[in-house]
Amino acid sequence: MPIPFLFPILAATTAAVGARAQYVSGKTQQIELQRQAEEERMAAQSRELQRREELNRALAANVVGQAMSGISGEGTPASIALASAERASLSEATIGLSEKLKQAQLRRQAKSAKQAGYLAAGSTLLKAGVGLAETGALQAIGSKVKGAFKSGGKT
Repeated sequence: MPIPFLFPILAATTAAVGARAQYVSGKTQQIELQRQAEEERMAAQSRELQRREELNRALAANVVGQAMSGISGEGTPASIALASAERASLSEATIGLSEKLKQAQLRRQAKSAKQAGYLAAGSTLLKAGVGLAETGALQAIGSKVKGAFKSGGKT
């Protein structure tokens, strides 16, 4: 009579393995998305540095151009340069915010993937428990265990 006893054990083992796989899958997705967020942060820093270097080159070229043409750095040229620098700064802030939002989105996706793995694992275990209960396998195991205790271990 070991065959009926084997079904619930196999079903429980299958459910546990499936739940573990779903948990690991969620955790793996979380790690991958966190890695992507970190890569995005580093790329954003690199792009910001490159934009600042380009802005500095453009501003330096403007100053040199004004100096070579004999225009003083006061008055209208200075106000134009200031307005240009303010627009560049606003653009930098907007781009920086956009990049931070993208990183935050990846972190939220990572957290969500982890939670989805937990939920899928829990669902698998619950479905297996319901399946075992519906087949009466749990009652059969319970009666065998109960009988073993009543008989003092002699079956």
